[in-house]
Amino acid sequence: MAGAGTVSARPMFGEYGVYCEGKFIGVICNDRLFVKPTAAGRAHGVDLPEKPAYEGAKPSLAVPEDRVEDADWLAGLIRATWGDLPAPRAKKKKA
Repeated sequence: MAGAGTVSARPMFGEYGVYCEGKFIGVICNDRLFVKPTAAGRAHGVDLPEKPAYEGAKPSLAVPEDRVEDADWLAGLIRATWGDLPAPRAKKKKA
């Protein structure tokens, strides 16, 4: 995913949240990548199934293991998804 920009992961719900350039773009659950569904992401990953990452979650684009290994394709998916997502909200300062 490094080709998409600065990518990081943070512990979340016992799994990991994935961020690109500060925007939340997906999760890693049970060793599988799930990316937020956006119009551009769906167009890039037209064959990706939409499944919830965990019980009770909204459906996300489930990236198969072989596609995770394709660095150029994955960076394109992340860039496409990132472009459709709004900027993160500014955090409120504690009093």
